[in-house]
Amino acid sequence: MNKYEVSIYEQIAKNIKKYRNIAGISQAELAERVGVSHEFIRRNESKKGRKSFSVDTLWKVSLALNVNPGLLFEMEKDQK
Repeated sequence: MNKYEVSIYEQIAKNIKKYRNIAGISQAELAERVGVSHEFIRRNESKKGRKSFSVDTLWKVSLALNVNPGLLFEMEKDQK
């Protein structure tokens, strides 16, 4: 898969999960910090879940995870 075929929503979801795990927080804790439901976080991190999030939500997630928002858009090395 090349960089033009990757689903940006899938990649952002992977990165949210990655940085959430690095931060050592649960989905429920991230949801509380961001002000969304636990179900929202669970669905977006799920491989089969429907993904939808706003720029505002991504900003809040980056603040909650204490990461630069650009990191949420990073593609895996083999997809660049």
